[in-house]
Amino acid sequence: MRKIREILRLDSLGLTQREIARSCAVGQSTVSEYLKAAEAAGLQWADVADWSQDRLEKALLPSQPAARERAQRPLPDFAAVHAELQQHKHLTLQLVWEEYRATHPEGYRYSRFCELYKRWRRQQEVVLRQEHRAGEKLFVAVLGASNYTFAEATWTQGLPDWIGSHIRALEFFQGAPEIVVPDNLKSGVTKPCRYEPGVNITYEEMAQHYGVAVVPARVRKPRDKAKVESGVLVVERWIVAALRKRTFFSLGEVNAAIAELLLRLNDRPFRKREGTRRSLFESLDRPALQPLPVERYQYGEWKTARVNIDYHVEFDKHWYSVPYSLTQKPVEIRATASTVEIFYQGNRVASHARSHVTYKHTTVHDHRPKAHQRHEKWPPSRVVEWCGKIGPATAAVVQRILASNRHPEQGYRSCLGIQRYSETYPHARLEAAASRALTLNICTYKSLKAILENNLDGQEPEIAPAPRPPVYHPNLRGPDYYDISDPPPLQ
Repeated sequence: MRKIREILRLDSLGLTQREIARSCAVGQSTVSEYLKAAEAAGLQWADVADWSQDRLEKALLPSQPAARERAQRPLPDFAAVHAELQQHKHLTLQLVWEEYRATHPEGYRYSRFCELYKRWRRQQEVVLRQEHRAGEKLFVAVLGASNYTFAEATWTQGLPDWIGSHIRALEFFQGAPEIVVPDNLKSGVTKPCRYEPGVNITYEEMAQHYGVAVVPARVRKPRDKAKVESGVLVVERWIVAALRKRTFFSLGEVNAAIAELLLRLNDRPFRKREGTRRSLFESLDRPALQPLPVERYQYGEWKTARVNIDYHVEFDKHWYSVPYSLTQKPVEIRATASTVEIFYQGNRVASHARSHVTYKHTTVHDHRPKAHQRHEKWPPSRVVEWCGKIGPATAAVVQRILASNRHPEQGYRSCLGIQRYSETYPHARLEAAASRALTLNICTYKSLKAILENNLDGQEPEIAPAPRPPVYHPNLRGPDYYDISDPPPLQ
């Protein structure tokens, strides 16, 4: 109706239909149609200049109740349509419209249906203006109510630097908020999800230490953390840009320069409101923040492992023992700079001082099975010492058995067998058998067994005769005869 009024006004000024059509951005036929309708109704611009839209429509188009008809047409449930389009990736508006027309034959045509749906979509894309209570949320690292900002430089975005930055940020604010809203950085969020994001176990442990909740922003939803998005822009403009001409030779130098400019940023007056970030922080956020714990959080790296058959688990190329009953079971390892703790089903089952010696073992005696504990009580020195009580020959035999193996433990069984013979035979016979074995150079468990069972320990050993001296005779050719180091030339 606005364009109809404009057409009538321009016609009263004497413009041609072509000029009116060009001015109103409509077709010339439309201009002609409206002018004819006005002429048929006997209406002039001077008569309708102050009329309302409804009065003009009733007088000019009494036989075309288009607006009333459109109002009476059934309007689709665009919320349900949108939900179906989100759930079924192959569903199209064309198919939805056909189903709509099948139910409502008098409904909108396809082009109007699409236009109304797009209009509904635009109405849904409104921005929620978030209200930030004092001390409630920390958008890493901007406080929601006061915009008080913390920034620092780190070498990496790895987990140690991520946790360290959080700790220093909380100490900078001298308190902890109720909620931390991070981005979905892999160091902090292991599984991005709109409804149940997975938070790194170390990150979660740090949050528990300071009594805060971690609520990651939704993926690709920067409006969820608009505070920090704005804070990043401010830091880039007032800190990063300000340091663009300076050269630094250490991370400490960089952070010292950032800290200096950060003070200026937080003390910078607002343009559209009274005060500064610092003044708002002191009046709003700081009184509402939780006090920090007495002890600073100690960074601990977590790892999941399965206990090996030797009841040890590996961390950083070193092996640590756990109770042998946990063999082949999954456990969690928490390692700090000084300790390594091992947990099974949430309960700590072992704790060791951390060792940085690679490919070695740290074992607690009580973690071993009883049989292994007994085995551990018999080192090579103790075996030799015990056999020395029988006699020096027996001790010498045991020493030769242990020395003949690549690892002394490989000779333990033989030595234990000799030990058992001391319970069956007198020490004198065992010592005599050992002397015979030394003389014949047959120092093995089976040799001693054969000597004792065949009563050879009471007999003098048969010593092999000494080798005969070489025979000298003039008819014997010596080695010089066969010397061919300088052979004669071939004929």
